[in-house]
Amino acid sequence: MTERRETDRPLLLFDGVCNLCHSSVNFVIDRDPDEVFDFASLQSEHAREVLAGFGVTPKIDTIYLVEGGRLYERSTAALRIARRLRGAWPLMAAFLIVPRPIRDGVYRFIANRRYRWFGKEEACRIPTPELQARFLG
Repeated sequence: MTERRETDRPLLLFDGVCNLCHSSVNFVIDRDPDEVFDFASLQSEHAREVLAGFGVTPKIDTIYLVEGGRLYERSTAALRIARRLRGAWPLMAAFLIVPRPIRDGVYRFIANRRYRWFGKEEACRIPTPELQARFLG
């Protein structure tokens, strides 16, 4: 977690060619009717600039969340995202009590196999016109 200036809305940064990541973004969108989150592909210039502001070089196998002027990554980002979703998903935040090395170990296990298990696209997908304003960069 790194400090930074206040942002308007939480920003989810994800691998733009990963099918699992796309499914996860769609999952968030479907459970975010109040449009709390904005999104950007890690392959975008916007994501590189945002992460550079935190002194971070993007890692394509990592999900990032910029929220309240702070940067979260991997399992912490995923659980903080779940906290803001509709339904029972905020209960997942209880896993934040599990030590981060354990949570991130599970995260890395899945992240290292995501292309093999779920596949990937040749290029980042274009959001629908209705969602275009929430995708930055």
